[in-house]
Amino acid sequence: MTDAATVKETNGAFWTRVRSALGALRPVRDQQRSPAYGQAAIARSIGIKPKLGARIEEELVHGWHNAAARKVSLSLLVIEIDRMTDYFNAYGKAATDDCVLATMRAVTDALPRSGDTCLRLGRATFVIVLPDLPVLMARASAAKIAEAIRKLSLAHKESHAGIVTVSMGLAVTNPHGGYDKKFFEAAAEALKKAQRKGLSRIEAVDLRPAQERKRKAA
Repeated sequence: MTDAATVKETNGAFWTRVRSALGALRPVRDQQRSPAYGQAAIARSIGIKPKLGARIEEELVHGWHNAAARKVSLSLLVIEIDRMTDYFNAYGKAATDDCVLATMRAVTDALPRSGDTCLRLGRATFVIVLPDLPVLMARASAAKIAEAIRKLSLAHKESHAGIVTVSMGLAVTNPHGGYDKKFFEAAAEALKKAQRKGLSRIEAVDLRPAQERKRKAA
């Protein structure tokens, strides 16, 4: 899968930035031959773990070690556009590409801090690594992102909501030692749980109580 990043900016015209990002977000040729919107969700449903791109792995490892060194928490948001395969079938590739880019920009503009990065995983999934962000602020940021996307009012006639929405999985941990890949898996599982419950849902998992119990038992 490909990944791309958009960093929260404080100025610049919306569509200028969208056009400049378009080239970086184009899927590779083999993906263009076979549209894969929604494949990440399908893969999870049959037990296949999605592969992370190098950029996402780098961001996760960097955020993990940074938080561990500073002894602060690390939050991770995994976001997926709801019913994207249905959107693609209804509106076609060009409209779908525009929808994904507009959604990614709305996510980026709603991030809590300048410099926070929205990373794209596959066709319709986004990953946000948020070091040193308290869990309540991470939840509030997730809600703000969801509202920003709803305010775009992008029509989605195959969705019960009537507009484009996203579901989210949030994981929070206190990193120590080397990066643990189970952290991303926890956020992805939270996303899967949110999607099972319907549209525009947010599910969170706090790994810190289990970590504390394990530490005390050691």
